[in-house]
Amino acid sequence: MLPSFLVRMLRRGGYAARMGDRFAIYPEEVLKILGRRDSLSDSHDLSHGDLEPGEFVWVHAVSVGEVRVAGRLMREWRNVERGVRFCFSTTSSTGWKAAESEITERDVLIYNPIDFPSFVKSALLTIRPRALVLTESEIWPNLIRRAARAGIPTFLVNARVSDRSAPRYRAARLFFGDVFRSFSGIFAQSELDADRIRAAAPKADNISVCGSFKFDAAERNEAKELEMGEWIFCGANGDARPKLLLGGSTWPGEDVALLKIYKRLVESPKSRDGILLAIAPRHFEKADAVEANIKAAGFRCIRRSRGDRPSPDGGPAVFLADTTGELMGLYGIADAVFVGKSLCAHGSQNMIEPCLCGKPTLVGPYTENFRPVMADLLSSEAIVQVKDEAELGERIVALFSDGGALARELGERAKSAVERRRGVVARCVAEMRRAL
Repeated sequence: MLPSFLVRMLRRGGYAARMGDRFAIYPEEVLKILGRRDSLSDSHDLSHGDLEPGEFVWVHAVSVGEVRVAGRLMREWRNVERGVRFCFSTTSSTGWKAAESEITERDVLIYNPIDFPSFVKSALLTIRPRALVLTESEIWPNLIRRAARAGIPTFLVNARVSDRSAPRYRAARLFFGDVFRSFSGIFAQSELDADRIRAAAPKADNISVCGSFKFDAAERNEAKELEMGEWIFCGANGDARPKLLLGGSTWPGEDVALLKIYKRLVESPKSRDGILLAIAPRHFEKADAVEANIKAAGFRCIRRSRGDRPSPDGGPAVFLADTTGELMGLYGIADAVFVGKSLCAHGSQNMIEPCLCGKPTLVGPYTENFRPVMADLLSSEAIVQVKDEAELGERIVALFSDGGALARELGERAKSAVERRRGVVARCVAEMRRAL
C-alpha cells in the first residue's frame, strides 16, 4: 500500500498528516482521549467474542456526503443518549475536514486503518468500541469480520450497492457472503439494494429496508445563506435582486454546458442583467480549469477563494465557489439548481439538499448513486431529469421565462417530498441501541 500512499501524498497534498493512524499507531492526544497509554498489538486473537468493550461507538465514513450522514446519525444518538462518545474515522483529507464539524470535544477523530489483519487488530484493541457503524458502501472485510469475531455489534447504515459493485459482490459471494452475514444489522436504502446484498449473501437474515438517511442529513444553513447572498447579490433583495442559476458539485464538462446555457440567457432581451450564474465544482483542485472555461466563454470570474467581489460596471460575470462547506448556503439563495456528476459523469451528487431548500432542481440522466432517492422524487414530480445538454438548456430557460411560477411550483413539490421522507435516522438509531 505504501507506494499508493506516496503517490496520493504527491498529488493531493495533506495525505501525509497522521499517517501513523493508517497503521493503527495513534498520537498521544488520541490515546489519552481513548483512555489508553499506547497503541495496542498484544496477543489477543479477537476470535472468542470476549473483547471488553470501551465507551466509544466507532463510526466510519469517507466522502463529504457520507460524513454528513454519519454526523446526522451521531446527533440523533446524542439526543437519546447524552453520554455517548464517538470515535470517528475517515480515509481522506476532505472527509477529515468535514468530520471536524461533526464531532464534539468528547469524541475522537482518526484515519481508518489499512484493512490488513494486524492493523485492524491493533485498532480494535486500542479503541475497544462498544459498536462499529459503517456508512453506505464502506465494506472493509478484515475490519468487519474481526469486529464480529470479537463480539462487537457491527452495523451498515444507509447501505447501497452500486450497479458496478453488484455483479462483483454476487460473483464473489463465497467471500462476501461471510462478510455481509457478519453484520449485526444492515439498513438498506431500498429493496433493490437489499436484494443485491442478499444475492451476495444467501440466507442472510440481518437486512432491513429503512429508506435513505440523506433525507434526514440535509439541513439548511441560514447563516451561510446570508453570507453567500451578500457575496453574490451585494445586499440587493426583493425585486431588485437578480435571479441565480447554480451548478452544484459540477464535474468537468458540466461547467462548460452551464456556461453555454448562461450565455443564451444573458443574451436574451427578456432576461438580460436579471440572471447570474454560480458554479461550485465538486473537486476544488479543478477550479483553475473552471476559471479558464469561464474566461474562454467571455465572462469575468469572481472567485470565492480569492475574496473577489462583483463590480457593477465590469460586465457579465460568473461566480466560482471553490471553498469548503458553503454549498448549502448557495442552494438556499439559488433560483434554479443543476446538480452535477449527472450530465457528463455517472453517479450524481446529492439532489436532496436543493430540494429541501425548496428550489427547482435539475439533474442529468446519470443518477445511479441516488436511485431510491430519485425514484421518490420523480414519483412526486419534485425534480426534473433531462437526457442531455440540449434538454437541460430548454428546461432552464423555461424556469426563467414565465415569471417564476413554474419554478415556485416545482420547488414547493421538492420541499414537500423531502419533508415527507424524513425520520429514517431516528428509527435506525433506535434499532441499533436495542441491539446493544
